[in-house]
Amino acid sequence: MKNELIHSLTLSFEGHAQQADSGVEYWLARDLQTLLGYAEWRNFLKTVSKAETACEVSGHRVTDHFVDVNKMIELGKGGQREIDDVMLTRYACYLIAQNGDPRKQEIAFAQTYFAMQTRKAELIEQRLLEAERVVARKKLSDTEKELSCVIYEQTGGNQDFALIRSKGDHALFGKSTQAMKAQWKVPDSRPLADFAPTIVLKAKDFATEITIHNARAQQLLTERQISIEHVTNNEAVRKTLLSRGIRPESLPPAEDVKKIERRLVSAEKNVLKKPDRLGSE
Repeated sequence: MKNELIHSLTLSFEGHAQQADSGVEYWLARDLQTLLGYAEWRNFLKTVSKAETACEVSGHRVTDHFVDVNKMIELGKGGQREIDDVMLTRYACYLIAQNGDPRKQEIAFAQTYFAMQTRKAELIEQRLLEAERVVARKKLSDTEKELSCVIYEQTGGNQDFALIRSKGDHALFGKSTQAMKAQWKVPDSRPLADFAPTIVLKAKDFATEITIHNARAQQLLTERQISIEHVTNNEAVRKTLLSRGIRPESLPPAEDVKKIERRLVSAEKNVLKKPDRLGSE
C-alpha cells in the first residue's frame, strides 16, 4: 500500500469519526460502508451481523458497541426520508473490518487503523508492513509444506525436502543457506526465512509454487528431477529480481518474524481488553 494512499485513508477515516456525549468516538455504519468499499447496504449489514456475533462471543455486550439509530436524509425537491443506521465504537469497527475481505485495501487498512489507538499514518503504515510480512512468512511455510507432500507422494519419501529447498536457496541467493544464515546472523536452530525480508519471502514462495505445479503436471518422480525443477525456478526468479535492481543476497536481514507476530498479537489483545463503550452501565 503506497504512502499516499495510507495518508488519504487515514484522513478519510478520521474525518468520519464523531463523538458521543460521553466523549467516546464512534462512526456511523452508513459512512463505514462507503469507507470499506461496500456498494450495497444489505451486503454490508451481513458483515455487521457477523461482527455483532463476534462481539457477543468475545464477552462484550453488543449494545455497548452497536447502537441502532435513525436519521433523516435529504431527497430531491426538499423532501426527507428516515433511514436506519448504526452507531459503531472503534471496537465495533475493528470487528467489522476483521470480518471483511483482507484482500481489499480498505479492509486491510481498517483492520490496522481500528486496532491502533494512534492516528499517525506513519505508524499505521509500519503496522501494515509488519502484518504483510507475517502473512508472507505463513504463506511460504504453507507452500513449503505442500512441496514436502508432493515430494512424498511422487518419490515415495520426503527425506529429500531439505536438500531440495537448500538447492533452491543456493540458486536464489547465489550462496548456500548456511552462508546466508551466517551473513544474517540467524541462529542455527531457526529457519533462514524467519529473518528474510518480505520481497525474499514472496520470491521463495513464487518459485516453490511453480515447482509444485510442474512437479505434478510433469509427473516428476525423483529427487533429481524435482531438484532441477526447483533450481531452475529459483534461478528464474533471481534473474527477475536482478533485472529490477534487487540482489537478494545483498539485502539486510529483517526483524525476527516471531517477534513481530508477538507484537501484533499483543496489540490485538490490548484492543480486546477494555474497549470504549457507547452503552450505559
